[in-house]
Amino acid sequence: MAKTALITGASSGLGAEFAHQLAARGADLVLVARDRAALEEIAARLRADHRVEIEVLVADLVDDEGLESVAERLSDPERPIGILVNNAGFGLDLDFAANDFTDEQRHLNLHVRATMRLSHAALNAMLGRGSGRIINVASVAAFMPRGTYGAVKAWIVSFSRWANAVYAPRGVTVTAVCPGFTHTNFHARLGLAPGHEGIPAFLWLDASDVVREALRDAAQGKAVSIPSLRYKILVGAVRLLPAPLAARLARTGR
Repeated sequence: MAKTALITGASSGLGAEFAHQLAARGADLVLVARDRAALEEIAARLRADHRVEIEVLVADLVDDEGLESVAERLSDPERPIGILVNNAGFGLDLDFAANDFTDEQRHLNLHVRATMRLSHAALNAMLGRGSGRIINVASVAAFMPRGTYGAVKAWIVSFSRWANAVYAPRGVTVTAVCPGFTHTNFHARLGLAPGHEGIPAFLWLDASDVVREALRDAAQGKAVSIPSLRYKILVGAVRLLPAPLAARLARTGR
């Protein structure tokens, strides 16, 4: 397998943690995000700490030109990508009717259209080499009714399950990673200060643990990774609940 990994949303949160752990394992990286300064800062630190090659690719994946620039990088036969981490994403308020529809369109395009486009580009290149790994960051929200965020994450899980079944026999695995509430800047971008998200403390996960388990499950070729036992149990329980009760539970937190 090619030793280079491409990570979207790499400037912070889980994306930055994926970059750190993959670099620690000796992988060269292509870091993708909109914020050049943040990417350059992370790249400099990873080069110094792990002595790996780091490429910075500034792109807005909601923009056609930005999305195609990343797809072209994934397709480059002279610089093969062995691992794609589709991590870029953001959340919106659960009240769909109150949200700005332009924001909802960007949300859909980033989570679904960009994941689809980049997976398509990566799959064609990886299948040609007979090896590769795609990690699509979803959420436990995929397993319960939780606004359009849960809907787009459910698409990612469904697509990843299908793609892994079809392409794993040809050497390319596809894994949907479904973390629960994780300590990153995700909720801060929704305007929620730490401790004000409405989430019980025991439900919070550390980003390093989430990524470590995600990489392990992806290496084992699993179609779905749900980091931490507590969330495995929670997802199993939600599947047994009556739909109205599951919907009520899904309104917990932000």
